[in-house]
Amino acid sequence: MPKRCLLGFLLVSFFTFVTLPIHAQTSGEAVPDGIVVFQKAYPDVVFTPEYDTSLKDWKISVTVPDKPGERGHGRTYEFYWCGGSMLPKGELKNKDKYWTLLYGYARELADPADFDQEQIKAMRNFGSTDSRMNGPGTPMFFFEALYSADTKAHLEAHLKKVSFLGKTVTVHERLEAPLLRVQDRIQKAARGDKEIMDFITSIKTAEAYYWRIISGTTRKSFHSLGIAVDIQPKSLNGKQIYWSWAKEKNPDGWMLTPLSKRWIPPKKVLDIFEEEGFIWGGKWIIFDNMHFEYHPELILHNFGTFAIQN
Repeated sequence: MPKRCLLGFLLVSFFTFVTLPIHAQTSGEAVPDGIVVFQKAYPDVVFTPEYDTSLKDWKISVTVPDKPGERGHGRTYEFYWCGGSMLPKGELKNKDKYWTLLYGYARELADPADFDQEQIKAMRNFGSTDSRMNGPGTPMFFFEALYSADTKAHLEAHLKKVSFLGKTVTVHERLEAPLLRVQDRIQKAARGDKEIMDFITSIKTAEAYYWRIISGTTRKSFHSLGIAVDIQPKSLNGKQIYWSWAKEKNPDGWMLTPLSKRWIPPKKVLDIFEEEGFIWGGKWIIFDNMHFEYHPELILHNFGTFAIQN
């Protein structure tokens, strides 16, 4: 499990991809549950697993459709499951450099008041410059394939401008439908909820695509893929919204910033995002309360379902 989550989605038809080659079926090896999770989370992508007896691991052919939502012809890539990291064969030798793609994402927001000294020490170490620069990180290979993000030019050919809660955001075309569902549900909920209406009117900016490396690391940001959205309010009213900014003021105790001192969107807004396949950065150790990232596989893995529509 990635240290950042130390604190611990409905197919139209059932998995045609489970029809495996004969040697895979007779190998005695079961298809990892995580592969099933990915197929559910991205139903237009074809996952074809085959057990590689020489490497004793599952090789997965992943076919991404040329047009999102349409199964069929597309680009095909090969990965090895590698305990859930989904690595190209050439990266298996470097597997210790990568986290698993499926990790713990909590249902409830952890209260810093409940952290023990061991957790605090681990968080402090994780937020260190050395850990962020030299420690393991998210393997981006599957996501770069899914979102055509091998180069900036290829990725940008798939971007769209979308109106979201009164702001124009640039996102990957695969994100348009789920983000508009989030908007529709938030707007409907706001009709009878002043807190949600106040949240909408308080938004200063909503930003998504930005090709960049994560600050303090050598890894590409999910903003670079156009699948992460940052929502910032007009005023924080003295509250913290991002761990690194909090760390500048409190280098040793930033992780203990009380929830009452953090800017947090209404719970119903958070629930809607999660139900549509987004995770919220406020639940990370390195809290990023403005940040929403599209990872239906994580919602499925941890919650068992999400409101996927085709």
